[in-house]
Amino acid sequence: MGRDDRAEPGAEEALPMLRWLRILVTSLAAVMGIGVLAIAALLWLRLSEAPLPQLPEQITLPRGETPAAITFARHWVVVVTETGQILLYDQQGRLKDQASVPAP
Repeated sequence: MGRDDRAEPGAEEALPMLRWLRILVTSLAAVMGIGVLAIAALLWLRLSEAPLPQLPEQITLPRGETPAAITFARHWVVVVTETGQILLYDQQGRLKDQASVPAP
């Protein structure tokens, strides 16, 4: 038996809709791909930064101390060291106060 090559009724109407659907699906895939690349680029840029800001040159830490966190305020710089020391410096780099955090 041979195949009937006659088009089904209504098939001519569906072709423009299918073409439009194909364009929409392709556009969505392209936008999603660009979005994934943008998120990957933002993560790469954000995570490749130095973990701590640079300690100002005028501030010298006590011997053997390494900074764990640095906070810049309007008139103060607060440095928390790996050993649990909290050091408060003024803008000129003079040590104004220090405190120790008890170990948990």
